[in-house]
Amino acid sequence: MNVTGKIISTHLVSGEMTPGSEIAISIDQTLTQDATGTMAYLQFEAMGIPRVRTKLSVSYVDHNTLQTGYENADDHRFLRTIASKYGVYFSRPGNGICHQVHLERFACPGETLLGSDSHTPNAGAIGMIAIGAGGLSVALAMAGEPFWLVMPQVVRVVLKGELGAGVTAKDIILEVLRRMTVKGGVGKVIEYGGVGIRNLTVPERATITNMGAELGATCSVFPSDEQTREFLKAQGREKDWVELKPDAGARYDEEIEIDLALLEPLIAAPSSPDNVRAVREVAGAPVMQVCIGSCVNSSFADLMTAAALLKGKRIHSDVSLTVSPGSRQALQMITQNGALADLVAAGARVLECTCGPCIGMGQSPATNTVSLRTFNRNFPGRSGTVNDQVYLCSPLTAAASAITGTITDPRDLVKDSLRIGLPEQYISDDSMIIPPAEDPESVRIERGPNIKPFPVKGPLEESLRTRVVLKVGDNITTDDIMPAGAKILPLRSNIPAISEYVFAKVDAEFPSRAKSSGGGIILGGLNYGQGSSREHAALAPMYLGVKAVLARSFARIHKDNLINFGILPLTVPSEVYDSLDRDSRIEFPRLAEEVRNSPFITLIDDENGRTYTAEHGLSKRQREILLAGGLLNSVRRQ
Repeated sequence: MNVTGKIISTHLVSGEMTPGSEIAISIDQTLTQDATGTMAYLQFEAMGIPRVRTKLSVSYVDHNTLQTGYENADDHRFLRTIASKYGVYFSRPGNGICHQVHLERFACPGETLLGSDSHTPNAGAIGMIAIGAGGLSVALAMAGEPFWLVMPQVVRVVLKGELGAGVTAKDIILEVLRRMTVKGGVGKVIEYGGVGIRNLTVPERATITNMGAELGATCSVFPSDEQTREFLKAQGREKDWVELKPDAGARYDEEIEIDLALLEPLIAAPSSPDNVRAVREVAGAPVMQVCIGSCVNSSFADLMTAAALLKGKRIHSDVSLTVSPGSRQALQMITQNGALADLVAAGARVLECTCGPCIGMGQSPATNTVSLRTFNRNFPGRSGTVNDQVYLCSPLTAAASAITGTITDPRDLVKDSLRIGLPEQYISDDSMIIPPAEDPESVRIERGPNIKPFPVKGPLEESLRTRVVLKVGDNITTDDIMPAGAKILPLRSNIPAISEYVFAKVDAEFPSRAKSSGGGIILGGLNYGQGSSREHAALAPMYLGVKAVLARSFARIHKDNLINFGILPLTVPSEVYDSLDRDSRIEFPRLAEEVRNSPFITLIDDENGRTYTAEHGLSKRQREILLAGGLLNSVRRQ
């Protein structure tokens, strides 16, 4: 067996491990963050279960820390008190980004982790099956329910050789993205192996597994080996280590080979993580902003790498450089060893230990200027600036470009390797992680006025006559559907308010048009719903009355979220996509009956009377969820 199969087999609750078939696995750990967590805990609370039933559940505050109004602070108070009552650990604001802190303090080889954030696969660096999902799926896992998914294919990425000077783990995952694209990982687990992994530390592996989310992959995973043991030992957690390697002759569905010695510094040009080019090909373009941080490149090693290159130098006068440490641990360590002083002396602006600019929470770049970021996504407008020009790169490329003021191949400044190994011992201070109350009955849950009840819908209609209220193209992201940023993120616990911003960047009139049409349907192209796990991209359209999404294909997490909230996801061929337009009137004459009994759904174009067929591809369990009007309705029935 491969590593993926070994972990899944020990957690298999239902189904057979045949790629393409539906399975259920037990979940050992869960994580939430504050932008998705408030709704997840409201959903958990609605189930009436007195205590979480996982080995470990952690609530992190790392997204909405910019408190320009009362909303975020109220949500944080709610999260702290509800965690205390229901047996969840609470990581306070300032303690760090969920994925970085979880890797440092909680992730365990051989276990499963479900998180309400799409970059949860970060923990695959330590040998976990770590999967991002919607908040409702995570709430169910906290209630002791298994997580359902389609058994993925397993792709082996064989790494051989060693990285050269100026080349980093970020360049490895950018090369994988260049080859596989943002759609290439759908329905797959990416498992790394080969002699080339022996010298990759866990923080470097985390850079790779984190951005597996950009492939659309279910998750990514490394073996648990000596590198894993050394990392856990340095974290004071060697007792959590177990060896986990593929058997000799383990079978895979696909194989990709990368010679690390042949890699060069890479960069993802605007505006997609798979628009990858060699840095040298775009070198010389003027840069106005450089941001180092986010959950993918904010570890102690990443910060030390940037500090080593910037030490004794000054950033270019045209450049604004920000640094966001991924955890309080990383910040404490660079403070003690002097690297923080080197960054500040070079001209860096040091931000909180949060997601920050990555989710459009501050540091929006100037109009028509280039921003280099060590982040994982550069979707259009995600930075908060319309028509932004965001490039994704390694901390080395970012630091080199900050010095020169233009996109710069770090090999022009780095002749020797600046790779940072593991320290003998990390600072282990968990004082900002609050354990749950020993007496939960004494805890009173605090609810601010921004927290509104969780909305639900009725059962699926027996038949439906509606219209297309929006037609969009390929690779529509959850950022397009439900934008983030400092203005909108504080409304995540208030669905009526946040629903006014659905598709705000694509079509500002969509909410009013959807409400006046009684909801309607959305028509999408390929890979509809790629990007983050935010269930609000399904929940808010459901609140507006959206009944179905017809698309040429769907991203995994978003399709699951649509089902969870009673919106029917239907796959249509290009002929149907091309034939229908906004305002096309559609009839589904036998909707509920066909969902119950057929893999196909009939739809009729009222304008010309043409009949088309769409495919839902739903399992029996998913059909029951949709017929009930969503997962919470289905659970309540049970």
